[in-house]
Amino acid sequence: MSFLTADQVNQYNDQGYIAPINILTLEEANEIRNEIEKIENKWPNELEGLGRNYVHLISPVLDKVCHNTKILDAVESIIGKNILICGTTLFIKNPQKRGFVSFHQDAKYIGLEPYNWVTAWVAVTEANEENGCMRMWARSHKNNLQYHNQKFNEDNLLTRGQTVENVPIDQTIPIILKAGQMSLHHPTIVHGSNLNKSNDRRIGFVIQSYIGSNVDQVLGKMYVQQARGVDTFKLHQHTKRPKNLMDPKDIQLRKKANKELAKIFYKDADKKGKY
Repeated sequence: MSFLTADQVNQYNDQGYIAPINILTLEEANEIRNEIEKIENKWPNELEGLGRNYVHLISPVLDKVCHNTKILDAVESIIGKNILICGTTLFIKNPQKRGFVSFHQDAKYIGLEPYNWVTAWVAVTEANEENGCMRMWARSHKNNLQYHNQKFNEDNLLTRGQTVENVPIDQTIPIILKAGQMSLHHPTIVHGSNLNKSNDRRIGFVIQSYIGSNVDQVLGKMYVQQARGVDTFKLHQHTKRPKNLMDPKDIQLRKKANKELAKIFYKDADKKGKY
């Protein structure tokens, strides 16, 4: 069993995140990278733009990560035993590209309430300060949702380029992870990441997020999987786990899920970004 220790839970409650947590072997992390790059090579454009979301619905390899016992044990320590998977996202920064993630709070536009949910960020490749690892503004989760300037920057990996201004960078903490490690962070912690200045890709597979069965989607509709326990509230539509890579039925389901996700992410927005 890999439940969090009391000290780790206390750190999460106080700081708003926990890292690093050992989850996968290097071989398992490489298997995920190979799966991602196989999809990119065989089905070009499938993982671009909005297509970087709900990737666990089309790949048994990525689906398996979401149901990893070590991850679920850690998540259960935070949100309880009735756990649903409501989404996944790939955050890929290619070398020498301009991609970055502005400082933001996940809860701002995602519509999941109450905040009995947690985001798991799994490092498929090493994440460090050179290649643009996440930076957390510790304890910022104890404040309310902050104003986000919607910049729609071309190189921003967020939907609206949503940005919390005037974050004290010297007070943020780099989340350095080896391939196969993960971090867990709170829905309202302010976090972001810089450019990849290395010679290799920085790949993060993000389960965004694991939610308790009491968490509703107040802005639209999300498709979930049962990860652990039971769905006591039945607020969402459940999906089956994929058995084959890029099965046509799974591809159609993912298109429906991403169409609904776009409605949530861009609700009341004046325009849309590429993600």
